[in-house]
Amino acid sequence: MVQITYRIAEHDGGWAYRLGDTWSETYPDHDSARAAAVAAAREQKVPDEDAFIEYADASGEWVVERADGRDRPDPVVEG
Repeated sequence: MVQITYRIAEHDGGWAYRLGDTWSETYPDHDSARAAAVAAAREQKVPDEDAFIEYADASGEWVVERADGRDRPDPVVEG
């Protein structure tokens, strides 16, 4: 299982959480940003239906593979 980390930090004059290089909207305080990150992390654990996905790999070739809807990441919230 892949672990992903939501990090809480000051951002754009308020507080936000980020996952990788992607920031959430800005919240007025740390507690609000943390609560939003916890809610987002909780959603990551919800299983979905299996599906076929299609994407271009690094060489530009199209790949089709089956995505297991039960294969969910292990989210962590820091900060």
